[in-house]
Amino acid sequence: MAKKNILLVCNAGMSTSILVKNMQDAAKALGVDCDIEAKSLTAAKKDLHEADVILLGPQIGYELSKVKELAGDIPSAVIDMKEYGAMDGKKVLKTAYKLMKAAQKKD
Repeated sequence: MAKKNILLVCNAGMSTSILVKNMQDAAKALGVDCDIEAKSLTAAKKDLHEADVILLGPQIGYELSKVKELAGDIPSAVIDMKEYGAMDGKKVLKTAYKLMKAAQKKD
């Protein structure tokens, strides 16, 4: 599988940057080759099409339909609130890969 780009979208990027670090650590431990980045919704809008999957922080989950509209075929979802609260990088990383795999099956 080619290197994947995972985009996390949130309000300001502070707490999500901690989750990015935990996801990067999990990716390294699992031997997964990916780039993981956190951006505010405003900053992310111009970069959505560079992502292979887009995950929104629960605090902006209400923006999911707008993000899906802008992202087209790129799989997008809201991060589970428990996983986000626990900053569980491994579970969120696995969710991202499940979304990408499901999107590939549709094609």
